[in-house]
Amino acid sequence: MEKIQPFYADEFDVVVIGAGHAGCEAALASSRLGMKTLIMTISLDAIAALSCNPNIGGTGKGHLVREIDALGGEMALNIDKSFIQSRMLNTSKGPAVHSLRVQADKHKYQTEMKKVLENEPNLLLKQGEIVDIIIEDNKVKAVITKTGAIYKAKAIVIATGTYLKGRIYMGEVNYSSGPDGRFPSIDLSDSLSKIGIELRRMKTGTPARVHKDSVNFSVMDIQPGDREIVPFSFLNFDKEYDIDQVPCYLTYTTEKAHDIIRENLHRSPMYAGDIDGIGPRYCPSIEDKVVRFADKSKHQVFIEPEGLDTKEMYVQGVSTSLPVEVQEKIYKNVIGLENVRIMRDAYAIEYDSIDPTILKRTLEHKEINNLFFAGQINGSSGYEEAAAQGLVAGINATHKICDREPFVLDRSEAYIGVLIDDLVTKGTNEPYRMMTSRAEYRLTLRQDNADLRLTEKGYKIGLASEDRYYKMLRKKEAIEKELERLKKVIIGPTEKNNIELEKIKTSQIKGPISLYELIRRPEVQYDSTINLDENRGYLQREVRLQVETQIKYEGYIKKQMIQIEQFKKLENKKLSIDEDYSLIKGLSNEAQQKLNSMKPDSVGQASRISGVSPSDINVLLIYLEQKRRSVKSNV
Repeated sequence: MEKIQPFYADEFDVVVIGAGHAGCEAALASSRLGMKTLIMTISLDAIAALSCNPNIGGTGKGHLVREIDALGGEMALNIDKSFIQSRMLNTSKGPAVHSLRVQADKHKYQTEMKKVLENEPNLLLKQGEIVDIIIEDNKVKAVITKTGAIYKAKAIVIATGTYLKGRIYMGEVNYSSGPDGRFPSIDLSDSLSKIGIELRRMKTGTPARVHKDSVNFSVMDIQPGDREIVPFSFLNFDKEYDIDQVPCYLTYTTEKAHDIIRENLHRSPMYAGDIDGIGPRYCPSIEDKVVRFADKSKHQVFIEPEGLDTKEMYVQGVSTSLPVEVQEKIYKNVIGLENVRIMRDAYAIEYDSIDPTILKRTLEHKEINNLFFAGQINGSSGYEEAAAQGLVAGINATHKICDREPFVLDRSEAYIGVLIDDLVTKGTNEPYRMMTSRAEYRLTLRQDNADLRLTEKGYKIGLASEDRYYKMLRKKEAIEKELERLKKVIIGPTEKNNIELEKIKTSQIKGPISLYELIRRPEVQYDSTINLDENRGYLQREVRLQVETQIKYEGYIKKQMIQIEQFKKLENKKLSIDEDYSLIKGLSNEAQQKLNSMKPDSVGQASRISGVSPSDINVLLIYLEQKRRSVKSNV
């Protein structure tokens, strides 16, 4: 076969490689900020594919979706168009860990996102495989497709998901493939290696899809959606959703299923040593669960619909890479699946990723200018984590081209900040999943106040619309006014009031008290005091929720704000990327090596690098102060 002769095709400001969740957000961000953008995908049918599971959100992940929305991203708006069930998780706990999770109609989700991309004026959506990246003088210049087309680019965002040298595993059977049987991306890995980027293998997997008519739902526990539907996008909070939600079902594995797994462990590619990649700790295969939790006689299994126009059902909790004939036996020993018909076999997929510590917090490569990475190639797992990175990469690719200030969210501002800081500062040797426990300031980083925290930033960038910005300002004003009003509404210990207090199961009062103080009681909700408040006007649910949360957690929030101020002091002490830490006396040898390797942009980031001790941080602070005084005396 003759070597293909490259030819010039076109020129773009930003080229995005991959149209998964990261690629879609990156391309939409850059094009909406005025950049002529090209997004290339191996298959137009795989845009925003929900290849792993048919849902968006969940604990920690729901926070990311809300933050993407607050900044002007697309994921929340898209899932609001295509969900078939909605549930708010962790409602028995505090508001810091409340997380929205919805079931998606996976095909509609893809179709709606494709429509958005197709209708974006500055964006060209094109099917094709990028096989090479051209770098000159440590700066990106162009990409080359498999057909030889050269597309010049001022900035490139690589968002390849699990396609890079993707390999499917089912027992002894393994073959080169992307997710869902799509073509993998092979040559791009070699191109990255050629420009000095070290790659490593990671693994994820997905369970089987089964035919709905072969499932016995009568022996399972039904999991309906919430009566009151809460949308993901802040733009939709005043919209009424009147849909027939599709239920999910809860069932369990059996001891017989576990015995089958144990008997066949030697045929699992992970346990046989055929897979080099490391799998996700927080989304383990059924083999991992049976081995790690040997004392458990059963494990939860959720049967979830894949959409309204298909009978495929997703078997959450039984991800496996065992041979297909073994899978059949395992699934038939799950309660209610005794006669199950499998439509798509479960599989594990191994793929190439990078060490994210080679990136800045803008997600740009530290040494190759204008080369950005986002999503699973950075070692993360999940649609939501990918979309968040894509949004940040798209914004920063634009800012770099336009010589604007980098867009960086720190750990005190957003879960997105926690996600990216964890990846680029600490790195990861397994697929990284966002959880509320990773955020030190989660009481102030709630999903319900993402707009109050981030919409102004999105508006100043030019991504959040004016309508979105003023909607947030009106909400903020309504909250502040209601908080002040409640402080002034005083109720006395009348018989009528005390009877009402008994009704809401709180103790009677013996003297005057403000409604603000009354709502601070753990058992009292804002809405339950309506009969004690004659002049209360109508407020939207999201405003009422904010008012109640701010009253009940006032003391804790104040303490966290003090912690955030201390955190900011270290974050604001900037370090130079050209700093040679081996010349700073007093730093340990390990700290010198780690700091020279990582090149942190602040003392705060330096303090989170493994091997950099508190005493090393003190040395850095003294060094910076001496440097500041030296500059000041020379002026």
